[in-house]
Amino acid sequence: MDPLVTHVAGQLARAALPGDAPVMVACSGGPDSMVLAHIAQTLAAAGSLGPVTLAYIDHGLRPGAADDGDRVARLAAATGAAYVKERVTVAAGASLEAAARRARYAALENLADRIGAAAILVGHTANDQAETVLMRICRGTGITGLGAMALRRGRIVRPLLDIDRRAIAAYARRHHLDPARDPMNDDPRFSRVRWRAQWIPALEAENPNLVRALCRLADSAKEPRAVLDFAATQLLHTARDDDGLAIAGLVAAPRPVLSRALAMAAETAGGGPLSHRHITALIALITAPEAGSRSLDLPGLCATRIYHRLHLAPPAPPATAWPWSVAGDAQNAYRARRFRPGDRMRPARLGGRSRKLSDLFIDLKVPRARRQHAVILERADDGAIAWAEHIGAAWEQPIEVTLTPPYVVVSNKG
Repeated sequence: MDPLVTHVAGQLARAALPGDAPVMVACSGGPDSMVLAHIAQTLAAAGSLGPVTLAYIDHGLRPGAADDGDRVARLAAATGAAYVKERVTVAAGASLEAAARRARYAALENLADRIGAAAILVGHTANDQAETVLMRICRGTGITGLGAMALRRGRIVRPLLDIDRRAIAAYARRHHLDPARDPMNDDPRFSRVRWRAQWIPALEAENPNLVRALCRLADSAKEPRAVLDFAATQLLHTARDDDGLAIAGLVAAPRPVLSRALAMAAETAGGGPLSHRHITALIALITAPEAGSRSLDLPGLCATRIYHRLHLAPPAPPATAWPWSVAGDAQNAYRARRFRPGDRMRPARLGGRSRKLSDLFIDLKVPRARRQHAVILERADDGAIAWAEHIGAAWEQPIEVTLTPPYVVVSNKG
């Protein structure tokens, strides 16, 4: 058996992938992914791996993409693997590379769900790892970022991560593969291309074994990162309760553990990766003197401090995205709307005394983000507030209200 095939089999075992697991290979048609796809199907044919599906993601960014998809389809047909193709839309933004990567991985995860793949194999090599380490060092990364890419993260598995591109090219020649050459890999507008073409060769003039040295650096960083992750996981476990994260428990931890815990909590809540700037702002939020409710916008998240608790959640939808309708036996007497600054009501618990809704929300420690989207029920005849979300019914309003989006169900008591 080819030594590279044996190596990949060992890496898949290290990644705890069962020998009969169905896998999907992300295959762009380039050398790295074509070699990985060929190896995976070789292992499947030998009974060392489950069914293999080659997945081609078309980003719609260049005219030759269809030809690359056909190339992957031909490899699948020649080796007996299955083939799927998905077209994605890359969102406009400051970084085309980052937007394309997000779209690609989202599509791969969806395809893996659809076909029941236990893992998604991607063709990152030792050269990719070295480039990633250098790029992160240039941005001022910490120990967590220095570890760069892992062999396995969730369903993503990188079995070629310690193989350099020369070994990849040699395998392609031995097995008469015909990989494509992506012209975007030569486009200096992309930072990774500049590292690959200009700066890494310059550094290799000082150390010909640069790629191997940087991969060793990444491996050595993974050990303290594992310790940090363990400590951060324990911190989140002790700080988390039904009302969010207890700030007292968080701030008692050493700064590196706190930083890692906040990054992990944000990821769990569905947010994007947090930069050093985001982490610093989040720590400032939870260590500031107590002052009721404060909020901070993060990538894909809103962080809200409510007295002694930190809440991380996706931002609330805009008011126009969730129209409410009144239903029930008293529906004709009321109208539903969103909270407006300056709203006043006479809540039942105050015996008819009028107060601003904003003050009532503060008294009850309602988070600012929830206040802004609170549902208000007003009487149809005079516009007086009869009920407010988080507050309840107004004075002498014998009604019961249930929120069943997008309906406010109103019924008369008794």
